Amino acid sequence: MKKIIVLLICICSSFGIKAQDVIGAWESFSTSENGDRLRSVVLFAEGYQVLTIYNVTTGKFIHSNGGTWKLEGDVMTEKAEFNTDKPERVGKEVSFKIIINDSTLRIAGSEMKLKRIDSVEPGNLQGAWLMSGRIIDNAMQSRDTSEPRKTMKILTGTRFQWIAYNTETKQFMGSGGGTYTTVNGEYTERIEFFSKDDSKVGLSLKFKYELIDGKWHHSGLSSKGDPIHEIWSIRK
Repeated sequence: MKKIIVLLICICSSFGIKAQDVIGAWESFSTSENGDRLRSVVLFAEGYQVLTIYNVTTGKFIHSNGGTWKLEGDVMTEKAEFNTDKPERVGKEVSFKIIINDSTLRIAGSEMKLKRIDSVEPGNLQGAWLMSGRIIDNAMQSRDTSEPRKTMKILTGTRFQWIAYNTETKQFMGSGGGTYTTVNGEYTERIEFFSKDDSKVGLSLKFKYELIDGKWHHSGLSSKGDPIHEIWSIRK
């Protein structure tokens, strides 16, 4: 009887899935062939997602893929915009059934089980953003976000990841991520992985942030110590 009740709960939860139930951050852990502990983190914003795998101990970046997603009933469809290992998958769709409750997300028929680590709270900047400009020497330099070369940043309630890539050439240029906070106009990132430079893992970077006419103004010093003033627009 107990097994039947559990099965019914899973079935009911899958048919009642809404996109809002998925949005947030999820994680799972595994062990590599050489015994390293690996962490997989998936970030879902409205319409866009990213999965990244990195070494728990060293922060060494291993893999990332992501793009768009949509949900119809209990079937999720993802379309890849970047894939570090298999660029040939860019532009292709894959669909699969998911089973979800308040704390776990599973792909039907797979052993992968993700545990929720946050939702949309408390992040003031939750969502998917595209870099749409920079201010250099007090002059605005705009970037066309419809072009195939993109820099996207996805934020959930407590986690962030940026990804630079080109959907036309299928090239992946780089990515970094970890946790963030927004307090009194200060945006702080703590880096847990950085594809270009493992030595940046563990750094905390502080920036000023402001939302002006719906655009995110982000200014301070980059991980290289260079002054930056970036403008990000929410991705439609």
